[in-house]
Amino acid sequence: MASDCCGPAAGGAPAAPGDGWVDAPRPPSPATPSRKGQVLVPGGDFWMGDSFGEGYPADGEGPARVVTVPSFWIDETAVTNDRFAAFVKATGHVTTAEAEGFSAVFHLAYDGEARHVRGRPAQAPWWLMVDGADWRHPEGPGSDVAQRGNHPVVHVTHADATAYAAWAGKRLPTEAEWEKAARGGLDRARFVWGDELLPRGRWMANLFQGDFPTRNTLDDGWLTTAPVKSYTRNGHGLWQMAGNVWEWCADWFSPETPLHRTDDPTGPAQGESRVMRGGSYLCHDSYCHRYRVAARTSSPPDSSAANLGFRCANDA
Repeated sequence: MASDCCGPAAGGAPAAPGDGWVDAPRPPSPATPSRKGQVLVPGGDFWMGDSFGEGYPADGEGPARVVTVPSFWIDETAVTNDRFAAFVKATGHVTTAEAEGFSAVFHLAYDGEARHVRGRPAQAPWWLMVDGADWRHPEGPGSDVAQRGNHPVVHVTHADATAYAAWAGKRLPTEAEWEKAARGGLDRARFVWGDELLPRGRWMANLFQGDFPTRNTLDDGWLTTAPVKSYTRNGHGLWQMAGNVWEWCADWFSPETPLHRTDDPTGPAQGESRVMRGGSYLCHDSYCHRYRVAARTSSPPDSSAANLGFRCANDA
């Protein structure tokens, strides 16, 4: 089950592949793909999974294995509030959080009145279920994204992400594509940038500093999201493949490592939760060490939270 730093509804029941595991079909790229804002990731072999024995057993990170993927295109950043706003204006799309009237907000960042809080999940009381929290109001009804057009959109479900991708002429990346892109050519590295968390004492990703979940020292400057082009690009020219926001992938989740297929794997054919990758601004090594490049978790596809976003891909 996913750690509750990932989201209050994280960790839905996984698919059970057993002997009957069947890979899902590759998500098709649109008939008229758009590669705007994307970079080409060369295909080939790479080591996928945890090479250090640091993964959570229930997450199915290991063993590390050589996986092959064909070349593909992927967004250089997570989808921003500005891009998502253009999609909503063009299509009239209503997100799941807007339709349901509430979503999850981290308690230290909440901006609203006490009456807007429906409650707290018993297993993760640092999450507030907030009326009026959605992509336009990421910390609650007292917040907005007017000055955060270049921040990643949050409070989006898997369906919201898929709808945006279809409108944009793109698709969601497979989990294997996501990890190939995130590694940036650094095979078997611990992090997107190498093996050391703080090279020369420098923060390389938007993570939680201090004592989770009660005190954030803001050593990296951010309580919640950072602009999508913060920090340093990886070897493929991609921004923030670790920290900031979790990113939806196309695959259904299973805790079983699929060793039977290493050629362009696409995950189980069905399930109850979807893969999320990359970690978020709430990841902290005392509780959720999932900003490592091999780390994975999942959430039911109708989940939304203030630390959950996405980026898109395309076939080459």
